[in-house]
Amino acid sequence: MAIDQRKLQALLSRAVADIGANFHAALVVTGDKLGLFRALHELGPTTSADLAKHTGTHERYVREWLSAMAAGGYITYEGASQAFSLSEEQVVALFDADLPGAFLLAQATVKSEARITEIFRSGKGMGWHEHDPALFEGTERFFRPGYAVNLVPTWIPALDGVQAKLEQGGLVADIGCGHGSSTMLMAKAFPASRFVGFDYHRQSIERARQAAKQEGLDDRVTFEVASATDYPGRGYDLVAFFDSLHDMGDPVGVGHHVRRSLDATGAWMLVEPFAHDRLEENLNPVGRMYYAASTMLCTPNSLSQDVGAALGAQAGEAGLRRVATEAGFTRFRRAAETPFNLVFEARA
Repeated sequence: MAIDQRKLQALLSRAVADIGANFHAALVVTGDKLGLFRALHELGPTTSADLAKHTGTHERYVREWLSAMAAGGYITYEGASQAFSLSEEQVVALFDADLPGAFLLAQATVKSEARITEIFRSGKGMGWHEHDPALFEGTERFFRPGYAVNLVPTWIPALDGVQAKLEQGGLVADIGCGHGSSTMLMAKAFPASRFVGFDYHRQSIERARQAAKQEGLDDRVTFEVASATDYPGRGYDLVAFFDSLHDMGDPVGVGHHVRRSLDATGAWMLVEPFAHDRLEENLNPVGRMYYAASTMLCTPNSLSQDVGAALGAQAGEAGLRRVATEAGFTRFRRAAETPFNLVFEARA
């Protein structure tokens, strides 16, 4: 068998990067929990000894952690002064984009490896609520920066007539809301409207209620425990699903319930992970991340429920259009997109 050494070396180099990334992910989470990134930003260029003193940590561990972060490009090291610091770009990535939150999500997922391996053999599912509790915080932190940048400025204006309704005073349901970040972003932008977030995970709903109270939004934002097929209420001007429909066991059944709950002129907004319709078009870094997450989280969650359609996180526009059409929606269009999300509008 002829071996192309260049291809082999490229694959091995990629594997080295991935193995390093696994170790690196755990250390990013550790640094976030200990406040090391934040302290480094506050202190400016500093040594491992000063950073350890400032954070009440052990210098030898901090020195090794700083070296790992510098090797990964997450912090900057100046050999002449032996000082570590954060560039402006690193600050944006770590705090505005909340990369530590994304790593927390990845690490929480890895903790389910033994169970995932088991269900590969049995074909059973694994519910969202059965994962490590860090998953719920990690998921919020992973998605929140993208929602903060796009939801109010771009996505809602892209929906036909929805922004005007919310400015005048509308009724909105956010399904699969988790900790409620998306719900509260909309509520802050549209103070004349009322918002209800629904999620089947009680602990997430309790966390969302606390956050709404802290933000002073609990007079017009409520959070309730309910599934996507039985959440209460009628006459919604907007029903929104943020990166959640593909996780559900019966997306067509969900669509039927959404259609019944909407006002006659209401809109169903679907925000889903970016994906092309053909597998070969998704063989890229974004596709790799979403296929991996889908294998560990989304597909098992769907298979744990009735029907178990298992759309997966890379369902693509054609697959989502089929769901909406089978659920009775007559209009379906792509309203907006980012490198990480597709935004669809469906109308009865």
